[in-house]
Amino acid sequence: MAGEIITVTTTVAAHAPKAWACFTEPSHITKWNFASDDWHCPTATNDLKVGGEYLGRMEAKNGSFGFDFKAVYDEIVTNEKIAYTMEDGRKANIIFTTSGNNTEVSIAFDAEQFNPVEMQKAGWQAILDNYKKHVESC
Repeated sequence: MAGEIITVTTTVAAHAPKAWACFTEPSHITKWNFASDDWHCPTATNDLKVGGEYLGRMEAKNGSFGFDFKAVYDEIVTNEKIAYTMEDGRKANIIFTTSGNNTEVSIAFDAEQFNPVEMQKAGWQAILDNYKKHVESC
C-alpha cells in the first residue's frame, strides 16, 4: 500500500465556476463533505491560497466519533486545480475539467496505511458523490 495513489472521479452538470464554488466555499462544503447519511460536516474553513489551510470537521450525527480533516494548499489554479498536503504528509491533487456544460472532478490522493485501499476509495468516492448531488441541486 505504501506509495499507492487512489483516484476518484465524478462529472457534475455545471460549468467550472459553479463546480469550483461548491467545492471550495465553506457554506457549500458543510452540505456535502461526509461519506454517509449518518455523518455530517458541521463546520468548515477554507483559506484558499498557497500556504492557506483547509479544515473540515467530520462527525457522526449521534456524536459517537468525529475528526478534523486538515490540509495546507500547495497549488491553486482557479476553476482548474487544487493541490494540498494533508496533516499526515500525504498529498492530494484535484483537477476540474470542463466539457460543454459539464465539469469532471478528479481527486488523486496518497493512500494511508491503516485502512484497506478499497475502503478508502469507497469513502472518498461517497463524499464526491454527495458533492455531485449538492452541485446539481443548487
